[in-house]
Amino acid sequence: MIDLRSDTVTQPTTEMLRFMFEAKVGDDVFGEDPTINELQAYVADYFGMEAGLFCSSGTQTNQIAINVHVQPGGEVICHEESHIYKYEGGGIAKNSGASVRLLKGNRGRLKLAQITPWINPDDVHYPITQLISLEDTANRGGGAVYDFEDIKEISAFARKMRIPLHLDGARLMNALAVNGVDPKIYAAQFDSISLCLSKGLGAPVGSVLIGKADFIKKARRVRKVMGGGMRQAGIIAAGGLYAMKNHVNRLKEDHEHARSIEKALSACSWIAEVVPVETNIVVGILKHAHERDQYIQILAEKGIKIVAFGDGMIRFVTHLNISQADVDQVVNVLNELK
Repeated sequence: MIDLRSDTVTQPTTEMLRFMFEAKVGDDVFGEDPTINELQAYVADYFGMEAGLFCSSGTQTNQIAINVHVQPGGEVICHEESHIYKYEGGGIAKNSGASVRLLKGNRGRLKLAQITPWINPDDVHYPITQLISLEDTANRGGGAVYDFEDIKEISAFARKMRIPLHLDGARLMNALAVNGVDPKIYAAQFDSISLCLSKGLGAPVGSVLIGKADFIKKARRVRKVMGGGMRQAGIIAAGGLYAMKNHVNRLKEDHEHARSIEKALSACSWIAEVVPVETNIVVGILKHAHERDQYIQILAEKGIKIVAFGDGMIRFVTHLNISQADVDQVVNVLNELK
């Protein structure tokens, strides 16, 4: 079965498993796990940040960051399709007692002109705008990559207004593989970044939150409160460390595979449109929305797993475990279904 449901389904490579098996471990709640400490330092240094914090998931790193940045009753600005709002179980309200200002934007991305009208005035009737959050790549936008100039404009404005800027960088490494921006220059635009290790990078578990040292110190406390304190977790952190050192350059291969699927899917008579592919996500919009589940089932019967992605929409995601032979097979099947 060729599993294109998500890049979260990857299996660790033999080399990664060996690296994990040989990892040195300690009690991370005491700050004594050497592999976790190495991973945190490696990711922070990679992006030119002062410190990092290893967590179990991207949802956890996002929610911890929001909790540190925002006080109860504050407001978070984000895109209406952003993961922090749509797919994190209402965590902004439940964990931080904050409201959310949802904005529209092109394929999950925001521009400064869309944000500025929604900075609340100093008026007791309104919540205080306390955080702006971006997502790069934008999952719901079909893996869309931000124009770095737009990020710089938003960052300069946020700093002028003294509003923290957070990045949900679940697939940040995919974005950097496309835009070619130096990771340190990119990261300097943000006050905090959540980087997922278990998507395109192919690690089995984990995300790293990076920022200034005092921010990460506060984040560590919040992680503990949320039940995220782990003990000898260097075994799983090793997977992320191996991925950062060995799987970054190969992401362009996933993007090439996605473009091959995009081309074949676009030629299908039952597809109205394919969202432009920039990274490893291919989103097809069916001509007849009610046929969505039918085509998902047809593909499954032909050995290809995909997922529904909204009304009349399907999604394919390429990743570490998808070979050129797999892509060729997917293309052949789509050609048969034209």
